[in-house]
This record gives sequence, structure tokens and C-alpha cells, in this order.
Amino acid sequence: MTGAADHLNPTRTPQERARLLLTQMTVAEKSRQLTCLMPMLLLREGRLIEDAATKMLTTGIGAVVSPQTEDPSRVVTGVNEVQRFLVERTRLGIPALFQVEALNGVVAPRHPVFPTAIALAATWSPELVRQMTGIIRRQMIRLGLRHALSPVLDIAFDPRWGRVHETYGEDPLLAATFGVAFVRGIQGDDLSNGVVATAKHFLGFGLGQGGLNASSFEAGSRFTRDVVAFPVEAAINAAGLRSVMTSYGDVDGIPAGVSRELLHDLLRDEMGFDGFVIADYMAMQHALDRQLVATNKAEVARHALHAGLDLEAPFIFAYGETLAAEVEAGRVPVAELDTAVLRLLTVKFELGLFEQPYAPDGPVDITPTTAAGADLAGALAERSVVLLENDGILPLRPGLKVAVVGPLGHEARQQFATYTYPVGRDMYRFMESGGLGNLEGMDFFRADPEGADTRDLDSEGYVRFRYGTRSLAEEIADRAAEVAVEPACGLTGPLDGEAIAPAVAAARDADVVVLALGGHSAAIGGGTEGEGTDTADVALPAVQRELADAVAATGTPCVAVLIQGRPYPLPPSVLEASALVVASFAGQSGTRALARVLFGEVNPGGKLPYTIPRHGGQFPIYHYQRADSGYRREAVIRGMHYRDLSATPQYPFGFGRSYTTFALSDLDVAPEIGTDGALTAALTVTNVGDRSGAEVVQLYARVNAAVVTRPAQQLAGFARVELEPGEAARVSFQVSADQFAFSGLDHRVAVEAAKVDLFVGTSSDDRRLEASLLVVGDRRVLRPDKRTFLPTVEVAPVGASRNP
Repeated sequence: MTGAADHLNPTRTPQERARLLLTQMTVAEKSRQLTCLMPMLLLREGRLIEDAATKMLTTGIGAVVSPQTEDPSRVVTGVNEVQRFLVERTRLGIPALFQVEALNGVVAPRHPVFPTAIALAATWSPELVRQMTGIIRRQMIRLGLRHALSPVLDIAFDPRWGRVHETYGEDPLLAATFGVAFVRGIQGDDLSNGVVATAKHFLGFGLGQGGLNASSFEAGSRFTRDVVAFPVEAAINAAGLRSVMTSYGDVDGIPAGVSRELLHDLLRDEMGFDGFVIADYMAMQHALDRQLVATNKAEVARHALHAGLDLEAPFIFAYGETLAAEVEAGRVPVAELDTAVLRLLTVKFELGLFEQPYAPDGPVDITPTTAAGADLAGALAERSVVLLENDGILPLRPGLKVAVVGPLGHEARQQFATYTYPVGRDMYRFMESGGLGNLEGMDFFRADPEGADTRDLDSEGYVRFRYGTRSLAEEIADRAAEVAVEPACGLTGPLDGEAIAPAVAAARDADVVVLALGGHSAAIGGGTEGEGTDTADVALPAVQRELADAVAATGTPCVAVLIQGRPYPLPPSVLEASALVVASFAGQSGTRALARVLFGEVNPGGKLPYTIPRHGGQFPIYHYQRADSGYRREAVIRGMHYRDLSATPQYPFGFGRSYTTFALSDLDVAPEIGTDGALTAALTVTNVGDRSGAEVVQLYARVNAAVVTRPAQQLAGFARVELEPGEAARVSFQVSADQFAFSGLDHRVAVEAAKVDLFVGTSSDDRRLEASLLVVGDRRVLRPDKRTFLPTVEVAPVGASRNP
């Protein structure tokens, strides 16, 4: 016999407690658990609006978006006031799940901003990302925010898409490795002391038609299963991922949020997911108004619930009262409603929200430059810098006269990408001024008033005041004898007057030019990259190419610095610079990290997480194209692949130089493994240069399967190895045969007998060490919960040597 409060017994499992609570709920209360509210509907200056709460919260709410305020203490008071109302003044006392973006730092005021995801991927250091998300987890818990709308596990296939920088790049194993690290760090070893991670956007968001955000994803089932879904499946089964967000687009003709094929058959039945699915913001409205797959909100609700969509956001549109009415009318089975509610409630019990729904009371005293994570933000920014070319000009000598020229040299704000607090602040100000006010439900966007110290600051002033971030020119000025600063142009257009002329004069008068080019990620179309900022022409903007040509014509040695979140085909004047450095939107420490690399205080060790093409017409181009496709056809068809251009890349995936030199030697691989076995590939890496540095050793495989065409190569493992001059290390990759699995003729994911070719190098086109082995035995069909998704790597020092 059970009582009304048995669900509060913490000795029961979360699943048992959720089922007990469900038996006490009305249809109205159940339906409200599948809904979300924006905070400004409930709060003003951190305090509950009594009338609004009474109207909107009496039957409960599933989730609430984090309060938008410049004061982190008001985040806490706002969270606690809403939770107190729900716990103490609703019939069943079910707390809400407060959600926030946390892609590269919790998007809350005065918290550290780490490098954006593509920059994190360029570090090839997933262990540091796990440290980063461990810090974010603790900071979110302090604020009462227990649901992170991150990471982005889309694969970046098309750089026309403005959100490439939110991803971990083009490779499924690299994305999976970083995704698993992110989820493990933020969810923790026990979710009662953790934060729910959300993988997004399911599915195929990085390969929308035309490179346009929210457009259709069309691909074959094997490519979808083996490549596009792989990072999410790895996060589910190797890290216990508890939440998945749908994409805006349709997948094989059905919007993701109403596709049972996608959310039930693939995600749950095939990939083993048992958490909850949340709709991307306003995605249910998209299904009605943009994709036109329903005639009213009730129809959207029916389709979405049947598909397996558990939570709509960020406000109530099709679920809530509309869904409850459909259930009461018998048009929606109660069992489908119960299944969705159980998923949400189970996670709330796993989080311990019923035992501790509140954030710790008291002021939140935090500053981005002194908070936990500030040093890590700097280390990650430094590791993310990629050196592509260097004729010996780098590192720069102190005492030089430097001209910093270009649109990204004189400001700090370009280091902050979308889904950071400063850019979110800009977005809310835009909305308050009427932006997006024509969309239903968006007219209430209002942030709390800011204090006198920040309310009059624009974006540039704000990041300087709150984060202490300075421009690249200012950081260089601390290290050079003299610095001249000339923006010369905007990102996409000319400045007033003849601005290029003084930039050219400054270049002629300098010992060296630092040419700062690239892009800027901003919300709602305010930059060259970011959500809603897709680009048909992915080349550097014409005005920047004009500037680069003019600087090159001076003959002054030039260091081209590209700050970008996606790959740009580059003009000759940039490719022929004395040095070429690539960085991304690295947050509060970005410009300092760049300056430290340029002057040799840090030896660059970053590697490209994407392929840089020769021309925009090559897209999509990625290193694991099938053996018969793209530039991989060169193995069979020599010479020019296009009539007018080689199909090979300008710079391959995984490429990056150093101020020192490394040698690879002594590759050892066993000749045979079983379909249920694992191979060990071991080699020696030696620093044969004259300064300390880091090399990323990369293992690639080619599975020669029968009938099914496989990628010409796939990344099978990697290790970032730091070595002193003359020092060597033995790197051992343990790779399960599971990593060679693919969807066979029957569409089941399995390991098959095959010859596997291996190579090891320092980029995807570096084959300096090669070997092969046989995978033997019966075909083995994999279960996702028993599958090994990632390799293990060991790095052990060997005796010091100057030669490989």
C-alpha cells in the first residue's frame, strides 16, 4: 500500500518515485510538466510577480528559462522565488527545471567565458573540456540552474552555415570525444550533484540544404546513422546523456519535432536513449507556421507527443492546456502523455530537486577574471591557436615597430561569440527595442534594469569593464616597441572616408604588419557568423581581400591573423604572408592568447578541426569522404578533379605547425584482431627541435569492407603530447574493433571481417607511418549500450634522444 507522499521517499529509485507521483496527477498537471516559461513573465528584478505566478504556476510548470539579469544574485533570488511558489503553493509541489545555455561557460552575468566550441576542438584536449564543464556544473548549481542546453553535437559539413563555431568540427570521432567529455564533466558522476546536459540539434542540423539554418536535412540512412548520429549516440552510451534537443529542420521530409521515426525509432530504439527530448525554442510553432505540417496547435501537439517530444520551450504554445484538452477529448492517449511526463519527472528525481529545489541563498560574488575557471579559459585559448605558415618571422622579437591593421585588431568584443553572456545581453537589448516583436510570444522580452556601472555601456565597453578583455593591438603594444593601429575597413564594408590609405602608410612605416582579418559571431544577424547569419559566399569579404592585397603590395613582412569560426577560402595575399595564424572566438582570454603565441611566450600546438578549401565551390569537403568521392578520388583518378581547380584542400583537417619539430617512428601494430577484439597501435614521438612544444599524434584507419563503400579514411584516435627538446614518448592507441563498425546491407550496425589500413601522422594527409591488419571472425552486430565508441590512449616517456 502506498501513500500520497511516498514519492518523497529518497530510498526509492527515481523511476519508482516518478511513477508514484504520476498516479496522483491530473491531466492538467501532467500537461503542464511538458511546458516551459520565460522568466520575465514571472519575475521583475529578481522578485516574483504574484499575480502572474498565481495565473501561470498553480497547476505547475515543467521548466523555466534562467532569469535575464546583469546581477547573478538576482538569478538566485529569481530561481528560488519561483521554486518556492511551486513547492509550497501548488498541490503536488513539483519543482521546475531551470535551463540555460552553457556551450563555453554558463550564460550568466560575471561568469568566465571560455573559447567557443570550434576553438575548443582546435585544442584537441578533451580532458580540459571535461575540467571546464566540471567548473560550469558547480557554477550552475550555485545559481540553481540544473539544465544545460549544451553541447552542440552537430557535425560541421557546410561553412555557409553560420553556426559552425558552435560545433566541434567536421569529424564524428572528434565531435564524439569532446561531446563525451562535456557530458561527463557537466553531469558529474552522480546526477544528484550534477546538471543535465542536452545534445543538440537532433539531427543533421550541420548539413541543411543550401547551408541555411533550419533547412532540410537529406541524406542516406547509412551516412545518417554512422556519421551524423554518431556523436550523440556516443554521448548517450558512453556518458549517460539525459537530454536531447530537436533541430528546427525536417529530416527526410518530416520536421524533427514531430518525427516518430527520428525520436522513437532511431533515437530510443536504435541508439538507446532513455532521457527526455526538448524542442528547440519555438520549434513547435515552426511546425505549424513555417513547415506547414499541421492546421492548428492541437494537431502539432498530437503529432509531437506521439513522436516522442517531451518538453516544449521557451513558452507554452501547443502543449499545456491545448494538449490537456486533446487528452480529455480522447484524441491523445493518456499513455502517451504519461510516458512523456515520466521521463521529465524521473530526471527531476535523479537531480535531487525534490530534496533540494533551491540555490544557496546569499549574494553571488564572482568576477570573470578571478572566478574558478579563469586560468583554464586562458590555457584553452592558448591551445586553440593554429599556426599554418611561418617563414621564420614568428615568434616576433620584442622591440619591433608593429602595424596592427584590419577590422579585428582594435576591438575586444569580437572574441565573444553567440551563446555567451555579452552577446546574450546584446540580443535582449535588441528585443527590448522591438526586434522579433512581430513573432507571437516575443513581445514580452525584457531584461532586468542594469546598474549605473553598466547600463550605458555598449558591447565593447561591457566586455572591457566586466571581463578585462583588451584588443589584440593593446596586447601587442605590451610586447612591441611601438604600435600603430588602423582598422582600415569594417568586417564587410568600407569605413567612412579613405580608411585603407592610412593603413597602407602605417604598414610601409612598420617593421612588421599584423593583419587581423576574419569574422564576428553575433546574435540575430549582427555579425558575419552566428545563428541566423548564413552566407552564400564563404570567402573573406571583398573589402578584407582588398585590404590584404594593399598591405601585401607594401612589401612589409606580414603576419596574417584570421579570427574565424568557420573555414574561409583564402586569397593569395593572405596565403603568401610571412606567417599565417588561425584562431577563433576565444572568449575573455582570446586576444592575450594570440599575442602570447605571436611573441613566443606560448608555442602554438592547435590543429584544424575542419578542412580549409581552395575555393568555396568545393564544399562540402571533409577528410573522410568516401573512397569514390571528392578529393579522395585521387587514389584512382589522378590530376585535376575539377576542370578549373584541384579538388584537394588548401589545408587538411588536423593540420597545424609549431615553433619546434617532431619526428614519428617505430609504429608497431599486431597483424590480426577478432571482430570482438581490439588493436594496439604504438609509436614513438620525439621533439627534435630546440624548444618545448606539443604535437597531436593522429591515427587514421581505412576499413576495406565488402559491398558497402566506406570512407577513404576515418580518425581512429589522437593524443596531444607535450615534450621538451630531445624528449620522446611512446604513444599507445587501444582501438576496439567496434570503431570499425558500420551499417551493413541489412542496415544493422556491425563489425565485419575486413582488411584495415592504418596510418599515423600529424594531420589527416600525413601518412608518414603506415601499417595494416586483418579483422577476422564472424560478423558481430552491436548493441549501443555494449559498444565501445572511443579509443583509449596511453602516453609514456622514453629515454631522451635528439634523433627519432
